Amino acid sequence: MKYLFNSSGNWIAFKIENYLFNANANWIGWFPWGDEHAVDKNGKYMGSIFDNNRFYKINHFPYRGYPGYPGYPGYPGYPGYPGYAGYSPRPMNTKDYTPEELKNLEN
Repeated sequence: MKYLFNSSGNWIAFKIENYLFNANANWIGWFPWGDEHAVDKNGKYMGSIFDNNRFYKINHFPYRGYPGYPGYPGYPGYPGYPGYAGYSPRPMNTKDYTPEELKNLEN
């Protein structure tokens, strides 16, 4: 399991294998290309993992084609709480996520 944070150091999501879950343990996306770039359940680019396990959306991310659908991953179980990661400046041309924004992606 890899915990993911925003630039404020708040825990916003976690990754298990190629699946992305929000802090409520609801499946919100996946990593179809086996790299750091995630898409939502509909195949639309969501964000990328950067250094220090930060998750940001890259503005104007190039289209990589429709990644397909991975199938439902099941319930990952209770993820625990990783604590606060501390502030980290965002890379240029990226957008930060709040826990609330990722919670809204559950549906």
